[in-house]
Amino acid sequence: MGTRILLAEDDKNLGYVLHEYLEMNDFEVTLTKDGEEAIKVFQKGNFDLCILDVMMPKHDGFFVAEQIKKVDEQIPVIFLTARALKVDKLKGFRIGADDYIVKPVDEEELMARINAIVKRSRLSSRTNATTYKIGKYSFDYENQQLIIAETKRTITTKEADVLRALCDCQGKILDRKTTLKTLWGENDYFSRRSMDVFISKLRKYLSDDPSVKIRNVHGKGFVLEVEG
Repeated sequence: MGTRILLAEDDKNLGYVLHEYLEMNDFEVTLTKDGEEAIKVFQKGNFDLCILDVMMPKHDGFFVAEQIKKVDEQIPVIFLTARALKVDKLKGFRIGADDYIVKPVDEEELMARINAIVKRSRLSSRTNATTYKIGKYSFDYENQQLIIAETKRTITTKEADVLRALCDCQGKILDRKTTLKTLWGENDYFSRRSMDVFISKLRKYLSDDPSVKIRNVHGKGFVLEVEG
């Protein structure tokens, strides 16, 4: 079965073009015309990826993404928008966006970004079970769980990937540029800001053990440190 994509785009012409182009490249695409329909279709279907226009009738793409993430926190989301405002992009990444594309959409660029996201998702799903000890925490990468005492927190796929990368080089610098290329597929301003958001979330998740710190090394990357 091919990759199943939910495409939410209120522009009929663009929606049609993207739908036809993606299906021509062997994706299974369901096209919806507004945010309300997108939420209903997602709840009834089984999708591998969502492509959401930000400015849509009834519900905007941000609201749709938030509702989708409540159902499946790990599903990849790409936002499409006519607005290139930094505040909008940062809001999208905070919601959990995997990518953000400004219109007019270049079909080949969209295809490349979809393929990169799908590849990362499949590689993650094939990873063998790996458990890490981080101070008082136990981190189960395969099940995406961070455990301390009797408390279990399920984290997202991208959060798990970043934390695993930190664990694999604990006490050493996790190179920012290399990690961005590996996990985000590119090294630009918005992917760097997205990585900063994920690092901030991980710091919060690990805050119950004061011996655990994620230190920023200016211009180079991050270090996961456990005192003692």
